[in-house]
Amino acid sequence: MIATMLKTPASWFADLDRLQRELDRDPGGFGLPVSIRAVGGAGFPAINVASTPQAVEVYAFAPGIDASQLEVTVDHNLLSIVGKRELPAAAKGQVSYAEERFSGGFRRVISLPEDIDASKIEARYTDGVLRVSIPRREAVQPRRITVN
Repeated sequence: MIATMLKTPASWFADLDRLQRELDRDPGGFGLPVSIRAVGGAGFPAINVASTPQAVEVYAFAPGIDASQLEVTVDHNLLSIVGKRELPAAAKGQVSYAEERFSGGFRRVISLPEDIDASKIEARYTDGVLRVSIPRREAVQPRRITVN
């Protein structure tokens, strides 16, 4: 009886998943402002993650950001992309009718596989796209064995 009353880590994840689904349905339902970062559960910057036997490739689409405002770190197989985008101030007397570009700080965290080699990560920001290449350890990469 007592064991059923205690929450297990698995039930914590179920609770978090339920909360995420509720936020996805109504991002402003908890008194939070609806912003580009909350639409459809997506974040800023938008990301693509691809995996090959040799590497994990992460593409973050973040136009209009100074590369010096980006910070990429890996800790315990979590890749963090942190940055800040500043928009130019409105001209004196200008009235904006719609503003859809996000400004301010952001953070994206991506879980990486266990077999990555964090010491060889490369990051490059070109034309508004941050590409982070994370090689896999050589010991786990497939290799061809010659048959004699």
